[in-house]
Amino acid sequence: MRAGLLLLVASTAYIALAVPLDDVVGVEKTYPRFIEFPDGEGNMQPVDLEAEPDFEFLSELERNPNNNEYFLYTRRNQNIAQTLTMNNANSIRNSNYNANVPTVVIVHGWLSNRLTEPNPTVRRAYLAKSDVNVISVDWRRLAASDYTTAARGVPAMGRGIGQFIRFLINTAGGDLSNFHLVGFSLGAHAVGNAGRELGGRVARVTGLDPAGPLWNYSNNRLNSNDGVYVEAIHTDGGIGGLGIGSAIVDVDFFPNGGNSQPGCLTSYCNHMRAWELFAATVTHNHLVGNQCTSTLQITANTCRGASLHMGNDDLRKTGRGMFRVNTGRRYPY
Repeated sequence: MRAGLLLLVASTAYIALAVPLDDVVGVEKTYPRFIEFPDGEGNMQPVDLEAEPDFEFLSELERNPNNNEYFLYTRRNQNIAQTLTMNNANSIRNSNYNANVPTVVIVHGWLSNRLTEPNPTVRRAYLAKSDVNVISVDWRRLAASDYTTAARGVPAMGRGIGQFIRFLINTAGGDLSNFHLVGFSLGAHAVGNAGRELGGRVARVTGLDPAGPLWNYSNNRLNSNDGVYVEAIHTDGGIGGLGIGSAIVDVDFFPNGGNSQPGCLTSYCNHMRAWELFAATVTHNHLVGNQCTSTLQITANTCRGASLHMGNDDLRKTGRGMFRVNTGRRYPY
């Protein structure tokens, strides 16, 4: 008995020592002042995390949620968007918006727009799967700012999305139990704030590798109060990774450990893999994780708990905890 206990302790210690610090997930990390963060085209841009934000612009943004633009796609207009405008009821009534089907709201990341990923791929996956409204949010005016300004403006921008959704429902009908908010990188924190603006009553909120720099200790980051069910998919959470990397919501998935993805050689590739995996699960619903009791289990790939499908389009999904998912290196992963 004593020998078995000593063996267990020694084995645990060996595993802990054998895991490099950079591969440990769930660590609230700090970033150096100067980092690089990708734009919507995959180019790494220099970022000074201590740069002073543009407070004049941020003040104007907080007063005017119309800085966001909203573009509707349905099966009747899969490739040519219809523009929906805040406080313009006719733009809603004259569109193909259908209050009787689910609505998916997609929000892009920094230095991006509605035409950059993940918006096109996620939109096509949903419309090929079922009859839904897909609303691509374009927040390019703020997203084109330096990173510190964009990050500081995300909460107000996200609240603006929530205000638009309220206006949409009040104008043309619908129910928050039929809404799924999906955001990538900075957009993940935006959809969190949108859900919060709506009292956490949105059916689902999904954060795709929520951005890490300036968010680790922020009260405005994505959290489990932002929707009925809130899920995060962490793909670049290592020390210095672009994603936040720690468990922050109802269910946190850590594909392949959450730091380094098969077929990826760069942090950018790891970061992008979050929306690639999500879009694949909307189509195939094939990636299943096992619940983990610790971050060490996630790293060591020893999670043996209950199973749960990652991603997908199920509006009534439930769950809680940390899950590891093992995937392939090429679509559909």
